[in-house]
Amino acid sequence: MYALGVDLGTTFTAAATWRAGHAEIASLGSRAAAVPSVVLLREDETFLTGEPANRRGLSEPHRVAREFKRRFGDTTPILLGGVPYSAEALMGRLLRWTIDEVSSREGGAPRAITVSHPANWGPYKTDLLRQAVRLSGVEEPVSFITEPEAAAVFYASQQRIDTGAVVAVYDLGGGTFDAAVLRKTAQGFEILGQPEGIERLGGIDFDAAVFHHVTQALGGKLAELDEDDPAAIAAVARLREECVAAKEALSADTDASIPVLLPNLSTEVRLTRGELEGMVRPALYGSIESLRRALRSAGVEAEQLHSVLLVGGSSRMPIVAQLVAAELNRPVAVDAHPKHAVALGAARLAGAPLGGTTQAPDAGSARGSATVVIHHPPTRATGSAPVSAPPMPSAPMPGAPVSSPPMPARPVSPARPISPARPISPAPRPTSGAPVPQPLSGMTRPRTPQPAEATPRTQAFAQGRAGSGPAPTVDPRPHRIEYAYPSAPPAPAPTRPGRNRTALVAGVVVAVLALAGAAIWVNRDNLGFGGADPTPTPGNTGAASAVVLPPEEQCTEAIQSNARWVCITAAFVDNTKFVVEYDVEWGGATPQNVGGFHLHIYGGDGTNPPAARMGFQSDQPGRFYLEDKQPSVRSIEQGNYRDVIGTNPKVCARISDAADLLVKDQEGGYETGNCVTIQDRR
Repeated sequence: MYALGVDLGTTFTAAATWRAGHAEIASLGSRAAAVPSVVLLREDETFLTGEPANRRGLSEPHRVAREFKRRFGDTTPILLGGVPYSAEALMGRLLRWTIDEVSSREGGAPRAITVSHPANWGPYKTDLLRQAVRLSGVEEPVSFITEPEAAAVFYASQQRIDTGAVVAVYDLGGGTFDAAVLRKTAQGFEILGQPEGIERLGGIDFDAAVFHHVTQALGGKLAELDEDDPAAIAAVARLREECVAAKEALSADTDASIPVLLPNLSTEVRLTRGELEGMVRPALYGSIESLRRALRSAGVEAEQLHSVLLVGGSSRMPIVAQLVAAELNRPVAVDAHPKHAVALGAARLAGAPLGGTTQAPDAGSARGSATVVIHHPPTRATGSAPVSAPPMPSAPMPGAPVSSPPMPARPVSPARPISPARPISPAPRPTSGAPVPQPLSGMTRPRTPQPAEATPRTQAFAQGRAGSGPAPTVDPRPHRIEYAYPSAPPAPAPTRPGRNRTALVAGVVVAVLALAGAAIWVNRDNLGFGGADPTPTPGNTGAASAVVLPPEEQCTEAIQSNARWVCITAAFVDNTKFVVEYDVEWGGATPQNVGGFHLHIYGGDGTNPPAARMGFQSDQPGRFYLEDKQPSVRSIEQGNYRDVIGTNPKVCARISDAADLLVKDQEGGYETGNCVTIQDRR
């Protein structure tokens, strides 16, 4: 009789068992205990999971799903071999495989299961996690726990902690960052304040930084590859794996060599620990500021902490412990099993109903035998409405996702009752630590169609996949880009951007040509087709008038004549979401952020920053984030929005290839997309 804890990570999945008062790591793979969180659909419609899926995915990138935890809650399906799947359906398959693998090795199914999830997931995503459990067909009782809480439970089982002591958990995993503050009680732990997190910050972003380093070292060799050649695609995928291996090796060594085996080149690139630390340091400062926010929410000063627990595979990097200790001036505890601490803590919680010792020892006493209890204060909403998850298929059907029935409530063990929704409260202003960028007065986004005035702005460049987390206002390291925005305001923005563009005809075209010297595309709503009546202005009798779009906002014939192009049709902030609607032509390819064509989305004024800097073909890439979903939706609390878009008046998009190099247009430039003014619809 045993219980099972499962940590479904963005890049790796780990499991642990609890039996007879002892938790131990469950081996899932042949090379390591944790396995890649990868699912592949074979041609015979059967699935591969973990290591086999990861290997085969190198040669069949259109059939593999990676990092789908980052897509959790996205209603746009993930295509595997042309078949649509939801992220929760894939998560359910990964969970089912994990349970079956452990059951096979243990000789039977577990009596209880606890599944962990990020601390910043709100009711909407936790509801989807329950749906994933239902889709997996699990019959055993299932409970849920946040990843920082599970890590704290395991840490407390290994260390002597006084009742009343406060610990902070710094959880830097493969794809997300979480921070939480907990207090030791006589019965277990209570979480203090509001956990903080950065949804898109983790090891895969650091991997991208290393890949960028290699790309720069190779000059233009990657750009010379045939982007449709399977051998070239597989070679680039192998190179990415070598970059990951080098990054991990630098946790113990001071330099590493990255072999490069491409169809047009065989060489190696050297990377030192110092170079790697220079790449990731800005993002790490952002994670420390997130931890400070968690402390402020808990009403705890750094000096009151017993210690800071570092968990997650990415916390093995020496610079993480160095920065956290230096910034907070508190002891840091690096777990011996950072990749497995969450799963081990979840296993202890799953085993609580089965009996045994799950309580951490109090100072001056032997290890107790009471059950670990996690106490939660009244919770606050994390920004997602507590509504039912959009149904997605458990068994796919080609063409469109299939709805699944509403998920019934699952039995929940005493590990953690599901908390009510948490109402949002304004984040307190920082009182210490790295300064947080403040909105620039000249760059605030208008709520009405007034000209958006631009002022100079400095953007600190963080190497790697931009948008991975907030960077400090002042970055003493090199690679800074100064963008001088023009003082002249852009043309008035449309009041309601839509998806349908109508060509001006007859007399309107003549009038516009006289003014602009070119054919102008405008929005239907702004011509009075179903939109609000135009407001008369001096000299205007109220008749429909042409709205002249700035050149950078036009979806021109030159853009659409490219094999691959994108035209943004609308961009707006609506409550807690930033939405970019667009038309796109992928040239017959399937969009994929990893291993395929995708968008680079970035903020600016339409001219600055220049498009040529929005990919790794540039020596000094700017800030952008990747997108393969339509429409693009980001939370305004995410680093993608705060750091990449921020207070910029416009958003732009360009087409990128699998190596994050911008695709060139027919003229050899990078005009494969446009920009539009961002509207505030709150």
